[in-house]
Amino acid sequence: MNVARICLLLHVLSTTCALANAFDPFTTTLVIGATSIVSRTVYNYFHESCDPNWIAFNATGLEADLKSKLFGQHIASRIILKAVDGFMNNDNPKKPLVLSLHGWTGTGKNFISKLIANNIYKEGTKSSFFHLFASTYHFPHSSQYEHYKYQLKQWIKGNVTNCERSMFVFDEMDKMHPGLIDGIKPFLDYYENLDGVSYRKAIFIFLSNAGSDKIVETALDFWNSAKNRDEIQLKDLESLLSRSVFNDQQSGFYRTSLIDKNLVDFFVPLLPLESQHIVLCTMAEMKSRGMKPNQSLAEKVANDLIYFPKTERVFAATGCKTIESKLDYYL
Repeated sequence: MNVARICLLLHVLSTTCALANAFDPFTTTLVIGATSIVSRTVYNYFHESCDPNWIAFNATGLEADLKSKLFGQHIASRIILKAVDGFMNNDNPKKPLVLSLHGWTGTGKNFISKLIANNIYKEGTKSSFFHLFASTYHFPHSSQYEHYKYQLKQWIKGNVTNCERSMFVFDEMDKMHPGLIDGIKPFLDYYENLDGVSYRKAIFIFLSNAGSDKIVETALDFWNSAKNRDEIQLKDLESLLSRSVFNDQQSGFYRTSLIDKNLVDFFVPLLPLESQHIVLCTMAEMKSRGMKPNQSLAEKVANDLIYFPKTERVFAATGCKTIESKLDYYL
């Protein structure tokens, strides 16, 4: 909506108010009704609301972002695009979309959740319909998990009641009490509604380091076999991941019914990053700062990171997480 359109609406609004004073009560009711509609239109333009003006999935944008901003994650990119695209284009999903992202530090878990939000909400991660929970910040004391569980259930219910297209991201799942997530299990199930509230159009994303060792082992096996990492497929990792986090007492999913009842739609593995991907991350960071990408400088930054295993130096221990500060140092 452009400035001219807004001015027109405001003009109509002032005109209808004037007309309301000139007519009989019946006509006045009609005029006031029209005024109310115009008022809501103007209000919703300036204030975020749960409607297509503020929530509109951009599949092309998400695909472009995954290709140009997320590096070394061919499995995750493919799953995320198909899962989110299919879900957002389904007007009557049977359950909420539930994704569980697993990988080493700096591989892109948080970044992916931001890309999804930026291509659903006009306000991106600043949207009032996007909710991020960090375990060590929001649920720091395991002894109080019953209290946290109650608060969490109320928070989710209230926000989905406000907007069915709400998104909830849980970071540091491996540091969360196992019983906490089980408490919201009903919201993720195949219910048409619970107490009059439907959760079927909401998105839940879990981020965790749990299972990273299994992912790294698989990636290293492919590297030792001189196979291209792009040959690694979801089937090589998904069942391995689900079993690993289900049996890991530190995963946040330990013995949880979410896995037992198959309520997680996709376990998404994020592969450890190699030097070539760190270079690409650094070049992207330069571009985001308005700089001309410098290959030589990017390689210096990449070489400065710690890699493992120590002798082979295959995978970056911190992925792309420290690129910003490393680049500052070289600049």
